[in-house]
Amino acid sequence: MIPLLIAAALVSKTGIPYMTDDKAGPPELVQAIKARRPAGQLWNLDRMLLHSPNFAKGWNGMFGAIRNQLALPGNLRELAIMAIAVLNKADYEWQAHEPEFVKAGGTKEQLAALKTLDPKPFNAAEKAALQLTIEMTRDVQPKQATIDAVRKLLPDDQVVELIGTIAGYNMVSRFLLATGVEPESTK
Repeated sequence: MIPLLIAAALVSKTGIPYMTDDKAGPPELVQAIKARRPAGQLWNLDRMLLHSPNFAKGWNGMFGAIRNQLALPGNLRELAIMAIAVLNKADYEWQAHEPEFVKAGGTKEQLAALKTLDPKPFNAAEKAALQLTIEMTRDVQPKQATIDAVRKLLPDDQVVELIGTIAGYNMVSRFLLATGVEPESTK
């Protein structure tokens, strides 16, 4: 779990300030975001998103669905997110999802392998998801053979959800890096 925002961490690496509790936005939106977070606390990512309440609302809805409403198994979702964190050098994303990866059944051996994108400790579906994540993140357009391999292992609804999860979390890492959002524990 990411520790709470410390008062000294009021500005991101790019100089954009994090929204403070007294200026965070519409109370119902802030409550909806807090309801998705461990300990019901806003994270630095939330505090950055809340510069635009409408954007934050859409973001919260989409990622709430990805995290809680899909048929895609949690281990495949979290594996993709962790690989994206590595590929895009998004430390915040790694830190936020490492506990979720473990909760979804990931092992320490698999975490170590993900740091180098080594597919060895993963089962067939996980290897296929990892390959799809690598191709979508590095090249945007995955190879048809990779899509075919994933489709042999997952039903089409889960293939679509995996593709959407990979696309969504690439957006997360790009947003984090461009806005300079730092993990809460760095300050």
